[in-house]
Amino acid sequence: MNYKGYAGIAEIDTEEKMLYGKVIGLRDVIGFEGSNFEELEASFHRAVDGYLEVCEEEGKEPEKPYSGKILIRTDPELHREVVVAAAPHPRRCVS
Repeated sequence: MNYKGYAGIAEIDTEEKMLYGKVIGLRDVIGFEGSNFEELEASFHRAVDGYLEVCEEEGKEPEKPYSGKILIRTDPELHREVVVAAAPHPRRCVS
């Protein structure tokens, strides 16, 4: 999932019959959930928007995922793709 330059990954909890996810590539922890894909996607968008709003209210610069800096310079899109591919499965988010 991608929104405003942020990437999210999700997993299914078959016991709870829910989808849980997190925004990857940040030190800050941003989680989201839904009972179907549409709810999951909407929750992801709200989570990113909420993060950006809190940063603005606090006068804090939001973290920019995928700056393109690893140990070598690379394209930011490639950086994002590598992180998404390497990310562990998210754990259930606790609100």
